[in-house]
Amino acid sequence: FLGLMGMPRRYSNYPDLLIFWNIISSIGSMISMFSVLMFVIIVWESLLSKRLMIFNTTFNMVEWIQNFPPMEHSYSEIPTISIK
Repeated sequence: FLGLMGMPRRYSNYPDLLIFWNIISSIGSMISMFSVLMFVIIVWESLLSKRLMIFNTTFNMVEWIQNFPPMEHSYSEIPTISIK
């Protein structure tokens, strides 16, 4: 888009016609850099903290019990699920 309008790359001084698009491009670059920085901070914090998991890790639902890949027509009737 900007290259077709004649905006060169790696220049410190742009023509006055392209200043607005240079500012928009710079703001987008700063938003991207801030997002990557926040992502790295969140991943780092999650690796260092020793919190308990908030979901159950015992996979005993019907989907997890059967073999993978499941046999064709593995159930002749709908299985009953018992809640413990």
